[in-house]
Amino acid sequence: MPSKNMLPKGQRRRTVKHEYRAQRTLSQEREAALRAAGELDEEIVRETYDTADFNLPSSSPLHTSPFANVPGLVTSGPSGGKHPQEEQSPRRYPAPYVFEDEAPEIQVLDDLEAEDGVRSFTVESAARDMRLDAYLAKAIPDISRARVVLLIEKGQVTVDGNPGKGKQKLKGGEMIEIEGEPRPEPLHAQPEDIPLTIVYEDDDLAVVDKAAGMMVHAGAGDSERNRGTLVNALLFHMGKSLSQVSGDLRPGIVHRLDKQTSGLIVVAKNDSTHRKLSEMFSERRLRKVYLTLVHGWIAPATGAQDSGTIQLPISRDLVRRIRMTTRRTGGRSAVSHWRVLEKISGPYGKFSLVEVRIETGRTHQIRVHMQAIGHPVVGDFLYGAPHRINPIGGPQAEVEGFGLERNFLHAAELEFVHPRTGEKLALDAALPEELVQVLERVRGAS
Repeated sequence: MPSKNMLPKGQRRRTVKHEYRAQRTLSQEREAALRAAGELDEEIVRETYDTADFNLPSSSPLHTSPFANVPGLVTSGPSGGKHPQEEQSPRRYPAPYVFEDEAPEIQVLDDLEAEDGVRSFTVESAARDMRLDAYLAKAIPDISRARVVLLIEKGQVTVDGNPGKGKQKLKGGEMIEIEGEPRPEPLHAQPEDIPLTIVYEDDDLAVVDKAAGMMVHAGAGDSERNRGTLVNALLFHMGKSLSQVSGDLRPGIVHRLDKQTSGLIVVAKNDSTHRKLSEMFSERRLRKVYLTLVHGWIAPATGAQDSGTIQLPISRDLVRRIRMTTRRTGGRSAVSHWRVLEKISGPYGKFSLVEVRIETGRTHQIRVHMQAIGHPVVGDFLYGAPHRINPIGGPQAEVEGFGLERNFLHAAELEFVHPRTGEKLALDAALPEELVQVLERVRGAS
């Protein structure tokens, strides 16, 4: 139940006492019903707490703030407020009127047979008071909550003959009908006539200079974004002469580059080459070098250290799932070796042009490692880079601010031994023109 301070502006004078009382009464009635039925274990009934229980003595280290000295919390902002850094600590006090059986066991519907394209079933009583979308996500195996929402929004779900709404509460006993297939059909890559820059090609493999903005392949079930991918372009230019180790959606793909990262990517044309290349990547028997422009100087201008190694494990960010982070324990090992090629101090401030050689190939590795040491990649909004690069002289500066709609990250070099011939291949791709222009601009060149 929210406090009045969490209500929208303009409604904070409204009392919320009646909402608290209604919640308390509902919980008390449920407890009484369970006790009357003999289903309540008196030994595990959670106690209620008086406000005095939460009043700590002035000598307590928690007296000034209930969050002081709590592990996993960090201070932010001028007010010194506390918030969870990565993982929430367990509650100090259990919430009153919490019952262990509040999450009912929902029967999984494994045998949903379609009749004339419609699947029908009756809601079980255990689903009482559940939202429609939450119930369907639990009752139908291998279906995501997002897919459920899509089916409901398209009017393919009815409850007792009426269009279903995701947030509507069920009572149990309703007849639900789902029109069409609850699970999306698996995608297959489709050939598209998209220009490609092929750096090297033979009967076993090809190396392509991928442009920024091009996805390597579509995600499973992502039909709307299954256009303009590298895989589709490869199918058009190379036909079906691509390995099938990675499936129909990713033929020939041995490794990946982020959508907004340009540069070299190797493609396998047969399964044998694909497996040997995969072994090279897993055993780190390749040399992959990237060029990136980051904000600030990684090392002081007068310092002797213009190179180093970042060894920080990488894992999924629990708050923003599209991001990766180095701040959680238990991540996958990641190693990036960096060397400053140029320190820039111009009309837009300080930047470093950096060469990065990676030993591992974790998701967003260079981007998250650069952010971890306080130097985000230029144009990488996801990891803290500004959306616009403004001159340091402010509005009165002689130059104007500008933006970059991609990451300043380019896979420039790739070296490996050909898996069949044993020949050493050393390939490179020049920095794209849009990145060259950014470099010239931050240097102050006219």
